[in-house]
Formats: sequence, C-alpha cells, structure tokens
Amino acid sequence: MPVQVYSFYIFDRHTECIYSKLWISPPRPPSLTGRSAADLPPSSTSTGGLTSPPGPHDPRRGGGVVAATNENVARAEQQQARRTRRAGDDAKLIFGTVFSLRNMTRKLGGDDDAFISFRTGQYKMHYYETLTNLRFAMLTEPGAPSMRNVLHQIYINLWVEYVVKNPLSPVEHKGGEGVRNEMFELGLDRFIRGLM
Repeated sequence: MPVQVYSFYIFDRHTECIYSKLWISPPRPPSLTGRSAADLPPSSTSTGGLTSPPGPHDPRRGGGVVAATNENVARAEQQQARRTRRAGDDAKLIFGTVFSLRNMTRKLGGDDDAFISFRTGQYKMHYYETLTNLRFAMLTEPGAPSMRNVLHQIYINLWVEYVVKNPLSPVEHKGGEGVRNEMFELGLDRFIRGLM
C-alpha cells in the first residue's frame, strides 16, 4: 500500500537538526490556507483611493526590464530566505513535539515504554531513537501504518552505510556537515519514493 511521506528529519544528540528533507507539503487546515492582504502582491491590495508608485513595468518608471529583473531576483532571494527560516522553525517544532511527547510517555508509562508515533487530522509523526541518541522523525499521511521499521531500515541501511562508515564524514555533524553526501541523499530519496 503506497504511503504519502511529507518530510523526514534527523536530530543529533545535541538536539540540532542535522538533516531534513521535504517530499510533499502536508495539507494545511482551511483556516490557514486563506491569504491575507499582507500575503498578496502590492498590485492586488487596495490602496484606499491613493495612487501607488509606478510598478516595475509601468512606463512612468525608468529602467523597465532591468528594474523588473532586479526586483525578481530580490523577491526570489527573499522567498528562499523565508523557506529556509520556515524549514528551521519546522525542525524546531518537530523536535520540541518529539521531546515533550517522549518525556511524557516515559513519565506516565515508565522507562520501558517508548514513544512511537502520534496522529493529528493532517499528518502522522513517526519516531525512532537509536542507542547513540540520534532521533529520526517522519511525517506521513494520517492513515499510514507504523513506520518504525522503515525508520530503522533508514538508520541501518542508509545512515550507517553512507554516513557512519564514510571516512570523510565528521563524528559530530555541526550544521549537517557530512550528512549531505550524495549516496545517502540518493539512497534515502529512492527508498522513500519506493514507499509512495
């Protein structure tokens, strides 16, 4: 049965996200999909009867194509910066959720109980922790079966083979250094796409 995998995260023992990959964005609830006036381009927002400054293709503005190109480059850079910040924020939220639920599970059930997954109406988060405190988290569709074995296979067959056994890979992965090697990324992508 194919499973929709939204994203995948690896956290090190220092709680830093050392790897993340997004395949499909999880669906947003209807209340979050509406666009506010701040999200719309300047030409789409109401100015209340005031005249707006000339746009990039307005004949009143000099430099036409050059100004439009520079504006497009600046807009693309801003969007990339927003995506990077959002990805970092998502990773922090994922780790905070995992940390809180794992601690709550251990306090309520004892040290033998393990946090495996939890589900919302939008996604299901699967969790796997190694003996070396590497934490693997995967977001899938809500109806997905347990992916604990899948996360274990990613650890054994991909992480250990392509990252741990790589003599050029550092022991500590500050900022994800050493994790982003081509064999690991290709193997992970092929493995996840095989599930979908």
